[in-house]
Amino acid sequence: MVLLVVDTQKAIVNNRLYNYDLFVSNVKQIIDTARKNNIEVIYVRHDDGPGCELTKGNDGFEIYDEFKPADNEAIFDKCVNSAFKNSGLLEYLKKKNENTIVIIGLQTEYCIDANIKAGFEHGFKMIVPENTNSTFDNRFMSAEMTYKYYNEFIWNKRYAECIPFDKAIELMNGKS
Repeated sequence: MVLLVVDTQKAIVNNRLYNYDLFVSNVKQIIDTARKNNIEVIYVRHDDGPGCELTKGNDGFEIYDEFKPADNEAIFDKCVNSAFKNSGLLEYLKKKNENTIVIIGLQTEYCIDANIKAGFEHGFKMIVPENTNSTFDNRFMSAEMTYKYYNEFIWNKRYAECIPFDKAIELMNGKS
């Protein structure tokens, strides 16, 4: 089992996210739980390319301070929604014989959705802890509707196992 922390970058971790305070608290707790249980924490960053805030070299590209990677934790950079395409992540996970990914981060309908579906298609068991992904309002749906649509309708029992937060903590603590 690994913990995949997707796109929790300074430019997009802000109080406009759905359930911002709960999201931040849960992400910090799940990262801490993984580290305490020797579960590898792997980070993914999104690079939108030159001229964008999410570009290598800009402060907004870096991981949000409260979720900061430890010195020994792997970081994979991507330029498309899925970190399984051309970032080295897939090869890294296969080399380590990993088969279960707990996925957290941003944004629900973009990179979290793409990574859950790509991970599923590559044969990984994908686990989505409750309130550990988030997004913003868009012109079609509120952030809350988007969160619920993906977590409660699209992913669960199709591409992933969407589980209560406390169950995820128990699983990572080896009690489930």
